[in-house]
Amino acid sequence: QVQLVESGGGLVQSGGSLRLSCAASGRTFSYDIMGWFRQAPGKEREFVAAISWSFYITYYADSVKGRFTISRDNGKNTMYLQMNSLKPEDTAVYYCAARNTGNIYSPLSYDFWGQGTQVTVSS
Repeated sequence: QVQLVESGGGLVQSGGSLRLSCAASGRTFSYDIMGWFRQAPGKEREFVAAISWSFYITYYADSVKGRFTISRDNGKNTMYLQMNSLKPEDTAVYYCAARNTGNIYSPLSYDFWGQGTQVTVSS
């Protein structure tokens, strides 16, 4: 089992920044890939970014490349998502998740999820 707790969401103006955190506990060593997804009202959950704990390989959705940065602190078992140049279309509930196997970009590949944190970007 893996427990994930997100924090850092909030309300920000367009062009602003936020940093999300995801604290992981439990059998985290079994899950090398951790990811961020988001879900806006009426839309499907979509991939944002992912990172390999072992090799520090990062993956990004095209919509956030150059604006968002994923990172992790192995000592703290914590993953981060630095979000800059935020746009109203980034408004969503953001989730962190732990991947077992399969397509890194698909939420179906992830076994454990946090409760989500709301990010709202005003225009």
